[in-house]
Amino acid sequence: MMIPLLMAVHAAEDDTSLVARMQRRDPNALAELYDRYGRVTFSLIVRVVRDAGIAEDLVQETFLRVWNRVHGFDAQKGSIGPWLLAVARNRAIDYLRSAAGRQRQSREFEETDLPALYCDMEKDILSSHKARRVKSAVEKLSPNQRHVIELAYFEGLSQTEIAERMGQPLGTVKTWVRAALKNLRDELGAVVPA
Repeated sequence: MMIPLLMAVHAAEDDTSLVARMQRRDPNALAELYDRYGRVTFSLIVRVVRDAGIAEDLVQETFLRVWNRVHGFDAQKGSIGPWLLAVARNRAIDYLRSAAGRQRQSREFEETDLPALYCDMEKDILSSHKARRVKSAVEKLSPNQRHVIELAYFEGLSQTEIAERMGQPLGTVKTWVRAALKNLRDELGAVVPA
């Protein structure tokens, strides 16, 4: 499930005015940003940290960080949604790399334990044509290619760490990553960065 990646290509049309209002420190704009992106942000973070309570805290930290740094954001160059999700992902990965995160990570649970966290969100996001294209492209990847992309994106692992986690040679992992990115570029064109 690469919902946050799908969300990053589905930007709201009126984000520019929302950013301008946030830059003027309009608290209603922050509330609107949360209404618009809170659920997908939570979904991304809980996918990474695998704990709903910790994810709730990290969502709050994410929105506070965006609120405090919105003056440096140029809405003419892109939507705030992908930036917000990048902040959320980085916050979650920072947590996992911290001592508390490493300790918490030792207790895993199945993603299917909390299916309600993903159901409504996915329906809304997949209504976008671009999101359907991304989903289709990701589904065309081999299981190994999809797994290495998910480990890199959701857990922030390096290729060396992915090789260790999967018990595969580093060269094999590098080949899977290169092939996955090439396949995504071929399927999506300019949507996926080189």
